[in-house]
Amino acid sequence: MANEEKEAIIAEIKQHIQNSTLSVMSKYQGITVEDVTTLRVQLRGENITYKVYKNTLAKRALAELDLEDAAQYFDGPTAWAFSEDPVAPAKILKDFAKEVDNVAMVGGVLDGKVVGTDQLQKLADLPTRDQLLAQVVGTIAAPLRDLVGTLNAVPRNMVGVIGAIRRKKEEEEAA
Repeated sequence: MANEEKEAIIAEIKQHIQNSTLSVMSKYQGITVEDVTTLRVQLRGENITYKVYKNTLAKRALAELDLEDAAQYFDGPTAWAFSEDPVAPAKILKDFAKEVDNVAMVGGVLDGKVVGTDQLQKLADLPTRDQLLAQVVGTIAAPLRDLVGTLNAVPRNMVGVIGAIRRKKEEEEAA
């Protein structure tokens, strides 16, 4: 590979890492083409870029970003998942690894800091961004639902009181 090509790939890796909230390195050796395709479709559905780079070029990119510690996770072929979502790639890779033994997260870069497998596993256990937003909306909506119920109760109770007064007057007139 010519130096210009190598420099272009190193620049691409650096750009992906810098523009991503989370960059996950994973092992994928021995995985079938069908499994890789399935994984790529799942990742693409969450706007996650999944690429394989030569470890030597990735090490150079990491060195240029002062992230040399991440190179310790290179052991054999390594695939990278780049995402702005700090949870989605870890969650997808963790779930996929349950089905396909030859895929495993080995390390990553989270907001410019090197993280290991333990931190990635913890990220994977967090709810996704959409789930968190739904929880926030539910929390905000609960008091509003209660308010609507209370406001609806006032006219309903008033109708009940007026009905009771009407029955009482009818009883008094009948007596």
